[in-house]
Amino acid sequence: MNKTFEEFKKMIAGKRVAVIGVGISNRPLIKWLNKLGAQVTAFDRLEEDDPSISKVKKEFADEGIDISWSLGRDYLDVLMNNDYDYVFKTPKMRYTEPALAAAKNNGSVLTTEMELFMNLCPAKIFAITGSDGKTTTTTLVSELLKAAGFKVWLGGNIGTPLLDQIEFISEDDMVVLELSSFQLLDCVTSADVAVVTNVTPNHLDFHKDYNEYIDAKTNIFKYQSPMGKVVLNAACDITYKMKEQVRGNVSFFALDKMVASRSGSDLYTKAYVDEEGYLVLASGEEETKLIKEDEILIPGKHNVENYLAAALATEGYVSQEAFEQVAKTFKGVAHRIEFIRELDGVKYYNSSIDTSPNRTMNTMNALASRGQKGVLICGGADKKCDYTGLGDAILNVSDRIIIYGTNACFVKDILAKEANGRQYEVLEIEGGDEVYEFPEGRDIVISKYVEALEKARKMAKAGEIVIMSNIGTSYDHFRHFEHRGDMFRDLVNELT
Repeated sequence: MNKTFEEFKKMIAGKRVAVIGVGISNRPLIKWLNKLGAQVTAFDRLEEDDPSISKVKKEFADEGIDISWSLGRDYLDVLMNNDYDYVFKTPKMRYTEPALAAAKNNGSVLTTEMELFMNLCPAKIFAITGSDGKTTTTTLVSELLKAAGFKVWLGGNIGTPLLDQIEFISEDDMVVLELSSFQLLDCVTSADVAVVTNVTPNHLDFHKDYNEYIDAKTNIFKYQSPMGKVVLNAACDITYKMKEQVRGNVSFFALDKMVASRSGSDLYTKAYVDEEGYLVLASGEEETKLIKEDEILIPGKHNVENYLAAALATEGYVSQEAFEQVAKTFKGVAHRIEFIRELDGVKYYNSSIDTSPNRTMNTMNALASRGQKGVLICGGADKKCDYTGLGDAILNVSDRIIIYGTNACFVKDILAKEANGRQYEVLEIEGGDEVYEFPEGRDIVISKYVEALEKARKMAKAGEIVIMSNIGTSYDHFRHFEHRGDMFRDLVNELT
């Protein structure tokens, strides 16, 4: 029995609870709290007649979920003027928001769905964050633990919300979470095993500055006990320096042995690729060769790094045989250089996860490493990122670039700066503020991608590829990158 959860059930019954945001993760939270007997008020800036709100209200009504609502432009006024025992904020809201500060001054407990879950969870929690590679690394940790025979719960920024499943999770299970900087901002609960894959400028359209973004990442381990474990990227100076803030055990990974060993201390467990191309796990003087790099099914040096990080995270839980099994069979995660189909000798790939210049550079480098060339479809919303190196990486794979997105000017600028005499063609598909989510914009967005695909199909030659790698977020036209990638996959599969 989960005694902590049982205590929470008794405590929350009859309490007044505010849940801010009626998004994907908060809907199960609202249902769960209602089931536990809490008096829930749902807050959202969308208006009463918004189609998505109407859909949620009908869903709740059909399931007998009886709650109060505060909607529209002034939706937080109710929070300012009423007392709530608990306030669950949406991840992209700061605790300095005046309404939250007022609630705190009135005695409300401020938290999030994820932080409460981590506090109530009886199982060991593995959590992964980083600017790039966190979803693949999270999935790898999950797959490795499954291969080792554990019952694994996958959640956080991927999978499904887990809080409403808390009563079914036992202390013998394993929980694996992907956590974003939004979820970690102001979080004061850390994972048992924490991984930081890397840190590069990202989400600076939300965070006050780069330092705040970095600080948010450190919350994944900052509140660990001395028994905690942290896996850090030794090749990234920012993550390497995080070792100074760790109370528990630290492990380092890097492709190069010398970089992984840069601390000079044998007290740190390390993972790297040796001269023979083996992934190696080293603890003190003992070295274990896990698998050869070229035996890993998914391509790219960045994925080798992901495996090194996952190996350190699961050290002591996963056998070498289980590690080999996963490495040789795991096909990767959707929207990450995802092969869709081959048509007329051209292979089509979806990499909608590439929401930053650095992600697209990693994708281009992975394609270049296996000699693939062709047409790039890109474009998304800018996050105030550094585009240095992007133009060179793109032109190593593609000299035909189709752009549909609000970051088009940044992409064209870096291509011009880094072409160094190389010839290339850019086709920009003009777009405005059309949004797929709304009926009046849906047909326009689809028509733009149909146009991009038609152009790409004409440009690509047999033996080449067409890849969508967006270099920006999906928020200029879509709900999220999965939404964008799903639509692109459907359109490619409809080609005849």
